[in-house]
Amino acid sequence: MELKIARKIKSTPEEVYRALTNPFTIELWTNQPAVMQEREGTEFSIFDGNITGRNIELKPNELIRQNWYFDDKESEVLIKLFPDKTRTRIIIEQTGIPEDAYENIKNGWNESYLDPLTDFFEA
Repeated sequence: MELKIARKIKSTPEEVYRALTNPFTIELWTNQPAVMQEREGTEFSIFDGNITGRNIELKPNELIRQNWYFDDKESEVLIKLFPDKTRTRIIIEQTGIPEDAYENIKNGWNESYLDPLTDFFEA
């Protein structure tokens, strides 16, 4: 299954990119342990291991492409960042979502990922 979500965050693409790729910054907005390297081909673990995967493609301040692991399957996540006046438009596209995980993934993107990220920059 596929999912596409868009949101505007009151910050620059550089700051949002850093918040998604720097383990210390990830821990600030998630309040959870994070293992992340800003290098293609490296594995990561965020939300205390609830999301694990591999960084496939990184274009600083523009794009993050990852594979997320689901048991014996992988799902591709594409995060695109665009400047939009005083905000950053973030577009998240995820493909290969297991059908039984779709609602949890959709809710997770909004409630656990984008809401805290938005609050981090707008609080």
